[in-house]
Amino acid sequence: MKIYKKMLNKNVLAAVIAVVFLTSCGGDNKKEDGKDELVETPDTVKTNIVNVGGELFSVPSPIQTALLIQKSGITYDKSILHASNKVNTFSTDYSKSINLGIYGADLGYVSLYNQTQDALGYLASVKQLADKLGISAAFDASTMERIKNNVTNKDSMMVLVGIAYRGSDAYLKNNQRTNVSSLILTGGWIESMHFSVTAYKSKPTEGVRFRIAEQKQALNSLLKILGNSTEPEVVALTAQLADLNKIYDGIQFKYNFVEPVTDTTKKLTYINSTTEVIVSDEQIALITDKIKEIRNKIISSQS
Repeated sequence: MKIYKKMLNKNVLAAVIAVVFLTSCGGDNKKEDGKDELVETPDTVKTNIVNVGGELFSVPSPIQTALLIQKSGITYDKSILHASNKVNTFSTDYSKSINLGIYGADLGYVSLYNQTQDALGYLASVKQLADKLGISAAFDASTMERIKNNVTNKDSMMVLVGIAYRGSDAYLKNNQRTNVSSLILTGGWIESMHFSVTAYKSKPTEGVRFRIAEQKQALNSLLKILGNSTEPEVVALTAQLADLNKIYDGIQFKYNFVEPVTDTTKKLTYINSTTEVIVSDEQIALITDKIKEIRNKIISSQS
């Protein structure tokens, strides 16, 4: 049994409503006149706050997971991605939606590693699935063109992909397509987990191990988001995620409060509280196997 300690920000600075699992990396926290600015410590876990049915859920961005993997020194590996030429094998809204989420996460991954040709391939897959779902209007044409024109610029790609998915999320919600947006979100999370467990197996690091273990909260959010659906495919997926959640039940978290440090001159408050995670090698192995099982079923589905 191993204990990992990481810095966690316990304050929500803004509710970013997005089925965006791809967001720009980082961002500024603006100060208001006369007020302190809350600054996240470097190890802070970055998340999206998503609004589904009027309820807020916290789900990490796969982009942050891909960044962590890249910073761990793990090289680009196209073989771990979902083949971009499988678009025409998905015939139901369920399979199209959840695979759109996977392709979106893959687009973020290849962009981080500056793989221009692969990025163009995944961008085309995202566009095709959006067309097939009848949600082409969700992706602003000018933004998609800017993405294509900036495909060799990693920083611009991260920002533009985030803009595209925020726009698609707003469109889907405004047009009562929350079922689609929820599945896109879930697909992105599953692919993010796939990145993590594959990277950890290749090169075990404390950071990636912690990232895998901390997904307990995100998984609970996804179960709530999907839980109201009566569609057979979604019900089956929810059951698989519930099995995964049982593995996570054995992972223990201990929050240690540390008094914030305020720099009155700069009007900055630094949050330094920590969370200890107790997770065993066996639990990591079980999570790895379950994620592989869930993902394989999704990407091989032709229904």
